[in-house]
Amino acid sequence: MNQFIKSNGFLILSGIIGAGLGFLYWRTIGCNSGQCFISSSPINSSIYGAIMGWLLYSSFSSKKI
Repeated sequence: MNQFIKSNGFLILSGIIGAGLGFLYWRTIGCNSGQCFISSSPINSSIYGAIMGWLLYSSFSSKKI
């Protein structure tokens, strides 16, 4: 487990930062009507942010997954 965290630490961190930014997006901008799929709930925004953070990091990373 420790080796996994050491080898994928930045990937995990990018997902956590992305989830935090997704939650911050929901908190500041959000969607009051509930019609917006991504920004209507904090869980959706956080998951979307985590996926986008992971994809952004992995697109610039030289390490192949």
